[in-house]
Amino acid sequence: MNHLVILPILVPMLGAALSLFVEHRRYGPKVQRGVAWASLALLALVESQLLARTLQGEVLVYLLGDWPARLGIALVADRLAGWMLGTTLLLAAACLLHACTGWDRRAPHFHALFQFQLVGLNGAFLTGDIFNLFVFFEVLLIASYGLLLSGGRGLRVRIGLHYVVFNVSASTVFLIALGMLYATLGSLNMAEIGQRIATLPPTHLKLAKTALGLLMVVFCAKAALLPLYLWLPESYARAPAAVAALFVIMTKVGLYALLRIGTQWFGNEAGALAGYGADWLLWAGLATLLLGALGALAATRLRVQVAYLVVVSAATLFIAFALGNAGTIAAGLYYLPHSTFTAAALFLVADLIRRRRFRAGEREGHELAAALPGKTVPGLLFLLGAVAMAGLPPLAGFLAKATLLAAVPDAHVGVVWTAVLGSGLLVIIALVRSGIRLFWHVPGDDAPPVPDPDVPARPFETAATTLLLACTVAMSLFAAPLMRQADATAAQLLSPQHYLLDVRGTVPQSRSP
Repeated sequence: MNHLVILPILVPMLGAALSLFVEHRRYGPKVQRGVAWASLALLALVESQLLARTLQGEVLVYLLGDWPARLGIALVADRLAGWMLGTTLLLAAACLLHACTGWDRRAPHFHALFQFQLVGLNGAFLTGDIFNLFVFFEVLLIASYGLLLSGGRGLRVRIGLHYVVFNVSASTVFLIALGMLYATLGSLNMAEIGQRIATLPPTHLKLAKTALGLLMVVFCAKAALLPLYLWLPESYARAPAAVAALFVIMTKVGLYALLRIGTQWFGNEAGALAGYGADWLLWAGLATLLLGALGALAATRLRVQVAYLVVVSAATLFIAFALGNAGTIAAGLYYLPHSTFTAAALFLVADLIRRRRFRAGEREGHELAAALPGKTVPGLLFLLGAVAMAGLPPLAGFLAKATLLAAVPDAHVGVVWTAVLGSGLLVIIALVRSGIRLFWHVPGDDAPPVPDPDVPARPFETAATTLLLACTVAMSLFAAPLMRQADATAAQLLSPQHYLLDVRGTVPQSRSP
C-alpha cells in the first residue's frame, strides 16, 4: 500500500478543517492565510514526490481500507493523473495569491471552500472508480457553489442559482447513469469496466449504450460542449476574479473524464463499443469551437469574452481527444495546461482593468482609456495573454495547435483545419478589438473619463497574473521535454490493457477483483 497516492486528497482536507477552526475573529486574516499557504506548500511537496514516480511511467494503486477494488474505493495515479495534479497545483497557487490581496476577507469561509475545491479536483483525477468520480464531482461542485455565491448579491446570486440548478440536474443524470451501468456490468471500477465491456453479451448492449451515453452527456455538460455550454459565460463572468480563474480547471475535469473512459472503455478491443461516441463528440466539438469564437467576437465585456475563450479552449480539446490517435491526444494534453493558465490569467487581467475602469459605463470602451494612469502593466499583461490565447507563435498555444493539425487523420483534415484556423482568426480579431477599445480608445464628450483615484495598488494581484503567464512562457521554453511527456502519457492511455495489468499487478492477487 502506497500512502502517497491519498495524500493529495488528505492534505487539502486537513487544510479545510484547520481553515474552519481559525475563522474565529480572534485569529485574524494573517493566520487564516498562513494555514492556507502551509497546506498548499505541503500539497506541493506531496505532489512533487508523486509526479516524480508517475512521470516515469509507474502506475500507483491505493485501496482504502484494503478492500478489493470492485468493493471498496480505489485510487490510481498514472501519468495523466500526475499531469492534471500539477496543472491544478500551479493554478491554485496563483488564485490563492490573488485572493489573499483582500477578497478572501469579503467571502465567508473562503479558505475552507478553496481547500475543499482542491479535495474534489485532486480526488477526481486520482479515483479509479466511476462512482467515486461522482462523489468527488459533488465535492468540488458544492465548494464551487459557495465560492461563486459568497459575498454576492443581485445578478451574481441569480446567475449563481442557475449554475447550481444546472449542475444539480446534471449530477442527477450522472447518478441514474451509474445505476444503469452497475446493473449492466456489475462493477463500477474503471479498469474492471474496461475489461467487461469487451466481453459484453449482445443482450446487454442496448442498456449499456444508454447508460454510457448518459454518462458522456453529463461529462459534456461539465466540460461545456454544445448545446450544454450556455451556463458557462455568465457564471464565470460574474464570479470574483480569483474564483473565475480557479473555475477554468473545472471544465477540464469533464474533459479528463471523457478522455479517461474513452481510452479505457472504447478502445480497439472494446468490441461493439469500440470508438463509441467519438464521431458525435468530434462534430459537436467543431460546432462548439466556431460558436465559442463567435461569442468571443460578439462579447461587449472583457470578462464575458474570456469566458467564451474558455469554451473555445474546451472545444479544441474535445476535437483533439475525439480524433483519438496518439498525436492528437498528446497535442491536447500539451494544450490543456497552456489554455488553463492563459484563460485564468486573462480573468485576473480583466479584474485589474475593471478596478481602473471609468465610471462612464461598463462596456469595454469605457473600462480603460488612454488618459488613465497606470495602464502600462495591465496592457502588457493583456498583450501577452492575448497572444497566448490566440495561439500565435512562439508561445505554447501555437505549438500545440500546429502539432494537433499535423496529426489530424486524412479523413478529417479539411473540416478540422478549417474550424481550428477559422476560429483562431475570429479570436484574434476579437482580442485585437478589445485591446484597441481598452487601451487606445478615448471616450467622447458623451462619456467623459472619470478615473477613480481611490483604486489601491495591489502588487500581489499583478504577481498572481504574472505567475500564470510565466507558466505559459515556461511551457514554450521547455516544449520539447513537455511534449515528450505528453507523448508518453498518450501512449499509456492508448494501452488500456497495460494499465489493467499494472493495476492488477499492484493489487494483491488474493484481494484482486
